[in-house]
Amino acid sequence: METSLFSYPTPFTPPTTEEDELSFLRLARSRRVGATTFHRLLKDHGSAQAALDALPEIARAAGSSDYIPCPIALAQTELAAGRRAGARLLLPGGPGYPADLLAFADAPPLLWALGKVDLLTRPRVAVVGARNASSLGLRMAQKLAEEMGRAGFAVVSGLARGIDAAAHRAALPTGTIAVMAGGIDVIYPTENTELARRIAAEGLRLSELPPGTEPQARHFPQRNRIIAALSRATLVVEAAARSGSLLTARMALDYGREVMAVPGHPMDARASGCNMLIRDGATLLRGAEDVLEAMGIAPLPRAEPAPAPIPAPPPKPALAGLRAKLLSLLGPAPTPEDTVIRDLGIDAATLSRELVGLEIEGEVTRHPGGLLSRG
Repeated sequence: METSLFSYPTPFTPPTTEEDELSFLRLARSRRVGATTFHRLLKDHGSAQAALDALPEIARAAGSSDYIPCPIALAQTELAAGRRAGARLLLPGGPGYPADLLAFADAPPLLWALGKVDLLTRPRVAVVGARNASSLGLRMAQKLAEEMGRAGFAVVSGLARGIDAAAHRAALPTGTIAVMAGGIDVIYPTENTELARRIAAEGLRLSELPPGTEPQARHFPQRNRIIAALSRATLVVEAAARSGSLLTARMALDYGREVMAVPGHPMDARASGCNMLIRDGATLLRGAEDVLEAMGIAPLPRAEPAPAPIPAPPPKPALAGLRAKLLSLLGPAPTPEDTVIRDLGIDAATLSRELVGLEIEGEVTRHPGGLLSRG
């Protein structure tokens, strides 16, 4: 379904002025004009303004006699709000907009960008996964993001808690792109506020929604399609059988992108989606070398890079919530005790006290060698 703007039969006029930006905004925000319709109108009419002029007649032909395109005042308000947030508007055919997105009929009509737009000129991979990630899953996401960054890729994810946040943090030194489910200035979840601030300063935040938009359920699939389309490969670390991460992977397959998944324990629900993807033909993922091999790229040099800055340890959890946090980090696969201690930000004595009760209740099992798993 290729609809490249640069092959339209009606000569396409790229946006160059604020007047053009307002026309693009008005067309994109007009009622019943989704992404696919937006690009079809540009293809048929050659410019956003010409498409706007034609919209009322098109609506009348479809049986709507009172159709009014998005008012110019509304577009001006959005443009001003984006600029107050420090963001830049990227439009199809204009500077900064990723040309490779234009191969898809549902490419975003516009993108608000906050941060280093030049990251969009780099090759990109997505790292996605569960919000309630295990300790091993978080470490795998960090490892993949660090190694793919070292290989020259920008790491794309969705700024969610769990795997997304771990991937973004690990890729900050080399380049990370957060695609947001709300407005460019609305951070969700709020616990990622500081991470989002750092991404705006050191990486790039993107949103196709108006500034000030609060995320709603329908926005997440829209966000996921951008993650999939931006990335040459989607790497799934942990995903339940029905999850947004699995949806992103299936969108990537529809776009003809590479999909790779980290296998997991069959009894861990967080691994069920990954195991299903592998069963259905996705490439089994063990590390960055597998990604590079799938892309036909030379493997990483063996020399170890300088270690990335270690993030500040998380605040110590309240004892009342410690048990739930501890259990969330464990799965059927044994995890080293010292890994759990680091992830929780507690001392060994505190962990030991909690484990006694959990062992008695059958919630946690100890294994030889200082390993723990869910009971």
